[in-house]
Amino acid sequence: MKNVLIIDAPDMLRNLLTDKLLAEKVTVETADSQRDAVTKMFSILPDLIILNIRQSVDDLYDFLDKKKNDLNGKKIPIIMTGPVMNREDVADLVQYGVVKYFTQPIKFDVFFESIGRILRLPFTVDDTPCVLDVHLNKDIIFIEVAMGLNQEKIGLLKYKISEIIDRNELTTPKVILMLTSLSLSFVDGYNLELLFQNITADKRIMNRNIKILSLDSITKEFIDGHIELHGIEVVENLSVVLNSLVEDNATSNVQEVIADNLLTSTEVETVQGSIETRFSLDTDESEKFKPVKIAVIDDDPNVRAFVSEALKTIASEIVTFSSGVEFLTALNSRSFDLAVLDIYMPGGPSGFDVLKNAGERGVTFPIIIYSQMGQKEYIMQALSMGAASYLVKPQKPENLVHKIMEILNG
Repeated sequence: MKNVLIIDAPDMLRNLLTDKLLAEKVTVETADSQRDAVTKMFSILPDLIILNIRQSVDDLYDFLDKKKNDLNGKKIPIIMTGPVMNREDVADLVQYGVVKYFTQPIKFDVFFESIGRILRLPFTVDDTPCVLDVHLNKDIIFIEVAMGLNQEKIGLLKYKISEIIDRNELTTPKVILMLTSLSLSFVDGYNLELLFQNITADKRIMNRNIKILSLDSITKEFIDGHIELHGIEVVENLSVVLNSLVEDNATSNVQEVIADNLLTSTEVETVQGSIETRFSLDTDESEKFKPVKIAVIDDDPNVRAFVSEALKTIASEIVTFSSGVEFLTALNSRSFDLAVLDIYMPGGPSGFDVLKNAGERGVTFPIIIYSQMGQKEYIMQALSMGAASYLVKPQKPENLVHKIMEILNG
């Protein structure tokens, strides 16, 4: 059975991870201090460590050094979550076994895809198109669901709602669920039930303080048919909802409240340890981080595997080729942001031949030579043919990553 150690995770993240991993038959251990983390790491030797940065990565180096210097510990992969870091700082973490770094708030789908890949488990993620946004204004939690009902996003709601209530110390939380963009049928019954289970999971929310804005008769019939949802009101007009939830002395004009205040969040949205209710595919193109595609060309499968593993943290896609012919053929239909190329590859064109051909084709992305041939004449020849850099094998993973980052950043 697979085993995961979760270290220093906030309640929301820890609970979400534990529920999801246990559902996949993965054993979960948690630690809230470095001393506890070291003890548990060496006693259980987990298949994966998920490590959260609470304040600064500098606070974690004692644990990371002990892991790195232990024969068994250094082999354990780490997925780390924390604040925004530049790529050079992330690259420094490679030497400690950090294979993925997720900036908070974490996008749930990519996060669990990475966990599944490391544990070699087929985590199932619902990809139903769905927009789910949650924000707070005063003591009212607004939840808007559009396009469809995605089980993964719905499953995040109970964690997100409890996080908002705790963080803002709400004594009488109120919820407005807006479903006006949805057109439902009876086949959506299971997902509707899941939606309401997650909204009502926090017992601090009373049914009478939950209002649903919906134009769909299916929603009202569903609420009326469930005794445990008694007291939840379904209306077709937001003003009706607000008249019952907004304090009488707030304003005499409900429409003014709607326009000026209630549809806008009054809290800071980015929270340490928080989970995104929007997935990576929901992000506008202008907001997406530019993906880095790297080609690795080497006849030695061990070298290909080593380089690929070292570059996982900084590359969105790594494509390996066992010969220069394979790589040059691939260039007919695709391009890369950078290539790592061996010089001596028996049975096919050498790295020099590949450099020459790439130059003749007008290839503009940088090519780094990574070769055992360290003679000065080879280095000078490669650089004169357009190689961006020349590294002599073997190199530590962090050295390889640093050189690539240096070149990618110009």
